Amino acid sequence: MNAEIIAVGSEMLTPDKVDTNSLWLTEQLNLLGVEVVAKAVIGDDRERLREAVAGALLRSGIVILTGGLGPTEDDVTRDAVALALNRPQVYRQELCDAIAARFARMKRQMAENNRRQAYLIEGFEALDNDRGTAPGQWTVTPSGTVIMLLPGPPNELKAVFLRHCLDRLRAILPPLHIATVHYRVAGMGESDLDQLIAPVYTRYTNPATTILASPGDVHIHLRARAGEAAKARELAEELGGQIAALLGDRIYSRDGSDLETVVGRLLKERSATVAVAESCTGGLLGARFTSVAGSSAYFAGGFITYTNRLKTLLVGVPEELIAEHSEVSEPVAMAMAAGARQRLGSTYALSVTGYAGPDGGTDQNPVGTVFIGIAGPADVRARRVHLFGGRERIRSMASTTALDLLRRSLLSS
Repeated sequence: MNAEIIAVGSEMLTPDKVDTNSLWLTEQLNLLGVEVVAKAVIGDDRERLREAVAGALLRSGIVILTGGLGPTEDDVTRDAVALALNRPQVYRQELCDAIAARFARMKRQMAENNRRQAYLIEGFEALDNDRGTAPGQWTVTPSGTVIMLLPGPPNELKAVFLRHCLDRLRAILPPLHIATVHYRVAGMGESDLDQLIAPVYTRYTNPATTILASPGDVHIHLRARAGEAAKARELAEELGGQIAALLGDRIYSRDGSDLETVVGRLLKERSATVAVAESCTGGLLGARFTSVAGSSAYFAGGFITYTNRLKTLLVGVPEELIAEHSEVSEPVAMAMAAGARQRLGSTYALSVTGYAGPDGGTDQNPVGTVFIGIAGPADVRARRVHLFGGRERIRSMASTTALDLLRRSLLSS
């Protein structure tokens, strides 16, 4: 079965509230071999929610609604699901008594509007909620579709799902396992990557392939499903192996680790250290190294040499070198890296100098031109790259390029 999750509540359509329930439910469903194929957030609108439920019931075998089960007029989940199914709601006195008893234990009088929470959609079972006043609801339609209505507060939702829904789902679902393969790729754009691997992954419907991109970092997710865990893993690894062969050392992570973590591991394995000298990134590269716990074992420190004066004062770039080649150039990037390595006594040093924009640049080196320098035990060199986008994107991609350049150097050492 596939599943859809509908989170209900206008508050989740504001910038201040995030739907975390669907993430937790997705994890629980995946453990059962259920793929979540759609998620939606719908405000407190009966008709709009009715339409969303009706559509989900046509598409998926499991439909879960979270939230909107409270006592107020803007809690519309019960009404919308009843309308979508064309079923009445039935008042249950025992539910009302249980709600009233909960208030009594808190030494409070139950408000009249809490009676709304004692209505069950015809054909649904009540799911006891020992952490709140809103009972959940469960049914399996004649066509076999599972519908769950779960309370919105996360502590209530988790308790109701684990106590009342998990075993019910296990009894219904055939044994199914999901195996995943996760690659992260640096130094390659999403379109170029897809052009390379699409002829392979498009031959498969199982595993399913998802490609996610952020500046300088592309994720490839493969998800295979089978009745046995070993078979699911075999399917995922069969396709994964073909993709890995095409991408080679562009793959920097196979366990989801980010680039700075991977580079940190390589440095620690080699008992090596690294320093940085940054101009246009203004400390971003050093911040990425130090974002990893334990980075003091390999990060020697760095210099923010944002002006020509500081390039000379802090890392010893000759003034005449800057005058001859400009501050954004291969010779200056190399001198910055060599100077940082020498001053801090590190095994490696990285440097970044470039035009992040929106102003600056020359005809020869327009905005987006960045030089990455690397100094190591064997040599000093620099790489010129041209990056696209706004200022922050260029700065972010420059730091990623520098990290990946060091990664490749460490792998070849």
